[in-house]
Amino acid sequence: MRNIAIFASGSGSNAENIVNHFKGGNIARVVLILSENEDAYVLERARKLNVTSIHFSLEELKNGKILSTLKYYSIDMIVLAGFLKLFPQSIIEAFPQKIVNIHPALLPKYGGKGMYGDRVHRAVIEAGESESGITIHYVNQNYDDGGIIFQARCSILSDDKPETLAQRVHQLEYEYFPKVIEKMLREGY
Repeated sequence: MRNIAIFASGSGSNAENIVNHFKGGNIARVVLILSENEDAYVLERARKLNVTSIHFSLEELKNGKILSTLKYYSIDMIVLAGFLKLFPQSIIEAFPQKIVNIHPALLPKYGGKGMYGDRVHRAVIEAGESESGITIHYVNQNYDDGGIIFQARCSILSDDKPETLAQRVHQLEYEYFPKVIEKMLREGY
């Protein structure tokens, strides 16, 4: 059984989806949900799901405390699900090719610092793109720059607003993110 830690900064709907996907199975389990945002609803979701939740400071992320916590819980894979901060090099080196993120657009376009949530969807629509989607990728020292693992696409409709596009992109996230994580764990990534 593999142990997963999820980092999130917001509501945590993807985190909940991943927890539920692995619940009762024998492949993996989410043992930790962590957030730098003490008001993030993901921490409440973790409590309701009976998953250990940890609020941490950015200093604790950088100074090795969070790395020690991940090792203490024997984490095999780190999943970023709406986590908006860069990971320190020490954690990236300790978990090579074992940290994955999901981005709400087709990278390499519309990624980078400040490109999250409705900002991404607005930029995609304003650029006149015909499609958007999700990208699941490895995490490195730069925002949205690691190797692409998987992409799924959806059409952009002529009357789309950031909110309506976001709904379709979220459906892709919910459908594919847990499956891609499971496939990676099965194949020994």
